This record gives sequence, C-alpha cells and structure tokens, in this order.
Amino acid sequence: MTLAYVGLGSNLGDRAALIARAAELIGAARVSAVIETEPWGLVDQPPFLNAVAEVETALSARQLLDHLLDVERRLGRERVGPRWGPRTIDLDLLLYGDEQIDEPGLVVPHPHLLERRFALEPLAE
Repeated sequence: MTLAYVGLGSNLGDRAALIARAAELIGAARVSAVIETEPWGLVDQPPFLNAVAEVETALSARQLLDHLLDVERRLGRERVGPRWGPRTIDLDLLLYGDEQIDEPGLVVPHPHLLERRFALEPLAE
C-alpha cells in the first residue's frame, strides 16, 4: 500500500458537499480541514473551498490519477473553458509515497505544489 495525498477543490455548486463526496469516492482515510481560498491561476471566478485527503492505495500512481479523473467526471466536472477556470470539483495528485514521477500527463510531486498555499496549508495539517 502507498500513502498518497490528493488536493480537493471546488468553486461551483455545493462546494462543501462536492468535496465531502469526492473524499468518500476516493476512499480518503483522513481529510484536512476545509478552507476557503481565492482562485489561483485565473482570478476572475468565485472563491474555492480546498482540502487535502490522505489515501492509502494499492493502485499505481497512474491508476490513481485515472481514478481521480473518473471521480471528477462522476461529480460533474467538464473540462471546458479556460485552464484553471471554475469547476465543480478538482482532484490533484499531490504526493504519491516518496516517489518522484515525471511522465506525460503525470508529475509527482505536483509541479505547482510549492506555489499553492491552498494545498500546502491543508497538507501540513
């Protein structure tokens, strides 16, 4: 089993319910406190709720990423509009054990982790 950390964010719909449901669907063992934060990347949009979930998984990092993308789709995420734009749910694989991965479509630790207070604060918790 590998201990992974997943960032959860939402700024559309019932943000708190979406984060809670996402945490349930990804099998979170623990979830940080939920914090409200200003948007990152594209600032002209509603504020986000953010948290970090701890997940114990037998999936590979790629399989876990695929699972996260599937959960996003199930919770109504549509990848249309500008990058970093508004979304019902956003699940980011932040850390996967102590592995460093750099493959097409999968970089771990998350490449923008150190720039994102909304991920670092809940992760530190």
